[in-house]
Amino acid sequence: MEVYLVFTDTKTVLSRLIKSYTGQQFSHVSIAFDRELQEMYSFGRKDVRNAFIGGFVKEDASSPFFQRANCAVYRLPVSRNAFARMRETIHNMEAREEHLKYNISGLFGILLNRSFEREDAYFCSHFVGEILQDGGFYISNKPIHLTMPRDLFVLPQLEFAYSGRLSNYQYLKKETSFDGNSTTMNFLYEHRQRTF
Repeated sequence: MEVYLVFTDTKTVLSRLIKSYTGQQFSHVSIAFDRELQEMYSFGRKDVRNAFIGGFVKEDASSPFFQRANCAVYRLPVSRNAFARMRETIHNMEAREEHLKYNISGLFGILLNRSFEREDAYFCSHFVGEILQDGGFYISNKPIHLTMPRDLFVLPQLEFAYSGRLSNYQYLKKETSFDGNSTTMNFLYEHRQRTF
């Protein structure tokens, strides 16, 4: 079995700010439980127009917000038990979604090299790191709430799947309407060198 880590640059003001501090290509990371990215989760915007309204989200990779994003997709082979544990954690979070917050202070704390851990509050890489820990993966020697996307990007178990525009990811399915009819479009695969 496998899960997928999806690293993205959504080209927003906040994304550019994070990248200017980190010097990294991608500012956001999500975890998906299928290669089509239909079950993709993270902590991020609940309202695409407002970066400060955030929390636990099931993300729509085919939305206009993500369609313009550059991305890197990696497979992570996992055991059946690890897959089940990680998915159970996700389902438990879904059930408590209204209590979970986006840890914006923790995000800026990382940029300032300070810890601002809050109960039931996460940012994207903290969340994905914790899910992977539940699956038995070692992330780094620092506290999980200080995890950055690049800490996940360098995991040795990752297998390259795709790099480029998310809209061109081979397995992504996008619902498009023509004259009132819904058509599923498969986008072409584009292989690029692994970069971060």
